[in-house]
Amino acid sequence: MELSLAPVGRIIKSAGAERMSSDAKKYLASLLEEYAGKVASEAVKLCEYAGRETVSAEDIKLAAKRV
Repeated sequence: MELSLAPVGRIIKSAGAERMSSDAKKYLASLLEEYAGKVASEAVKLCEYAGRETVSAEDIKLAAKRV
């Protein structure tokens, strides 16, 4: 797991939860990592298609819309 659980717990808290299980944090972290991997992969494809080597914020924005 790449994401640490503390920030994931803060995300859940900011959504209104007062308490959360460790399993809930782990599961959300795995979902976020999976989604982020898909977005990053799509962003790399967009970057390569544009003939660039550096992924930009715009690539990430466009990739997030496509995933």
